[in-house]
Amino acid sequence: MLHFVKRGIPLPFGIINNKRSFVYLGNLISLIIRCIDHPEAANQVFLVSDGEDLSTTQLLSECAKALGVKARLLPVPQKLIEFFANLLGKQDMAQRLCCNLQVDISKARHLLNWTPPVSVADGLIETCKHN
Repeated sequence: MLHFVKRGIPLPFGIINNKRSFVYLGNLISLIIRCIDHPEAANQVFLVSDGEDLSTTQLLSECAKALGVKARLLPVPQKLIEFFANLLGKQDMAQRLCCNLQVDISKARHLLNWTPPVSVADGLIETCKHN
């Protein structure tokens, strides 16, 4: 999608109201190091994200901002996107783009006193620099 955003190609995701968790590599590494160093982390399972969930619309808008381009997002209803995805046999893709997928990082926050050191906006800027 970064390819399309960078080139100004219109995308039909202007009104998707979902919530998705993302993780910047630096935040993942930070949590791994905290788990190695913290005695409370032994034999525990932690979920990791950047701590701020975004909709697909917000994600694409933030990527456009990070790339220094205008987001060209068309206000196509989610049901219509899903309908056409079904016709094309791309139901899984529509689900990944339109449905919710959130993780709860409160266990890592509380048990390990961990906070993602890199904000979503800064992580996207760094990610977009390398694409």
